[in-house]
Amino acid sequence: LAAAAFGGRLPEVSAGALEGAAEGVSMTIKLCGVMCLWTGLMEIAEKSGLLSVFAKLLCPVTRVLFPKIKKDSPAMHAIVMNITANFFGMSNAATPLGIAAMEELQKENAGKKAASDTICMFVILNTMSIQLVPATIIALRAAAGSENPSDITVPVWIVSAVALTVGVAFAKILEKRKFK
Repeated sequence: LAAAAFGGRLPEVSAGALEGAAEGVSMTIKLCGVMCLWTGLMEIAEKSGLLSVFAKLLCPVTRVLFPKIKKDSPAMHAIVMNITANFFGMSNAATPLGIAAMEELQKENAGKKAASDTICMFVILNTMSIQLVPATIIALRAAAGSENPSDITVPVWIVSAVALTVGVAFAKILEKRKFK
């Protein structure tokens, strides 16, 4: 602001700030619409039993990744909900589900002051999740005026799969080592 005032460009800076604020509000409204859509679909999927089907499909994977958790525990349910939300690209809408999963995992954590192997695995899985539909990124690209906002879908799949594989492998290696 000081440089703009001394350079005589304060009107341009003010106009740019107002325009940027207006674009920010517009983009927020568009993202809220996408989040509402996916959150509603997730609610329908849960009530229709589709998430239970998805949980059964995920069972072999979750048993390997989380061997210390019972398959019918609230922690496993929360983990599956979070994985599902992330898989469908809900990102911000998946956050409350991730927090719920962490709370359930912490209840089962014997050493309350340190993260368990299970908690660490969940953090890795949540952070590096594979998204079938990267809806938030597509919505951001559409709001920014991209001609083909979904062009990033295949690269997102590839990068997510590689990151997830490396993260899970690294976590499993560190699980076997005991640090003092």
